[in-house]
Amino acid sequence: MIVVAGHLELEPADRDAFVADSASSVTLARSTAGCLDFSVSADPLDPTRVNVLERWESDADLLAFRGTGPADGIVDRVLEFHLDEYEVVEARLPSHLD
Repeated sequence: MIVVAGHLELEPADRDAFVADSASSVTLARSTAGCLDFSVSADPLDPTRVNVLERWESDADLLAFRGTGPADGIVDRVLEFHLDEYEVVEARLPSHLD
């Protein structure tokens, strides 16, 4: 499994509109083969921050999705990207949830 996690920085006045405008990208991602989860949300404490979390079955699924989002200039509104990608080799529940 591939996990992409981090945040974007935007102008405070644009943050909530950006999250709303991201709905079409979230819908597209969630309907794409291999997408396990895709979320874009406003940070409750920082008015410039939008949190991003993606989970994909494989790197190939993630790469196939990249570049397929709406070409409406939404990415141009992002001032900074702070995203990391992780490969999860084995996922286990914490022992207290077994």
